[in-house]
Amino acid sequence: MRAAAILPVKRFGDAKRRLLDVLDRPQRAALVKAMLTDVLRAVTDTDSVERVIVVTAEGRAERIALAHARRVQTPIEVLQEPADRGHPEAATLGIIRAKALGAQCAALLPGDCPLLDAGELDAALERIHPGRVAVIPDRHGTGTNALLMAPPDAIGPAFGPGSRDRHAERAERAGYEVAVEQLDSLSLDVDTPEDLDAMAAVLNADPVRAPATAAELERLGRIAGRSSK
Repeated sequence: MRAAAILPVKRFGDAKRRLLDVLDRPQRAALVKAMLTDVLRAVTDTDSVERVIVVTAEGRAERIALAHARRVQTPIEVLQEPADRGHPEAATLGIIRAKALGAQCAALLPGDCPLLDAGELDAALERIHPGRVAVIPDRHGTGTNALLMAPPDAIGPAFGPGSRDRHAERAERAGYEVAVEQLDSLSLDVDTPEDLDAMAAVLNADPVRAPATAAELERLGRIAGRSSK
């Protein structure tokens, strides 16, 4: 099913505070920029995403999105969220915009899952039909890294700790078919030093999966240089 992809993006300076012990503020901002670049590349490589809506208060995220829009055919727009109130609020603004544009399905996607695979996302969206909500958990099985919903406003997003069950319960109460689907390429987001180490291990072995993120991790000394392999 063709979908509007919605990517909420926090201000870079406020992002990834749990990485403060291993990355300073400019390093965190550079990593977030790289991850967003890889996510946008994957999303616009799909056959199922008909448009991308980036919701952000961050000017650098807007510039990345609009620069990418000039290189691809998939329409990308940036929706301003000056208050930067949080992920659920930004996602809700994106849903409202998607509905106004006539979208029948919404894919709420993270900007910090740079391993996202276009083919895997296409396959998940092919399983979506009207009246279905797919909850994509994180690697710990308790959070939510993505929501695929038809209609786009099937439930209100409630990201945060324990959100996998919360989203599933909301969808069940609203009378929708619910699927909790593990998508490998959407399981690893980067919030903690342990997540960062896990991402570095994956990209050290296979940097082509997220080239911008791999290049940034190499620059930060988190993975081996290409010439040393």
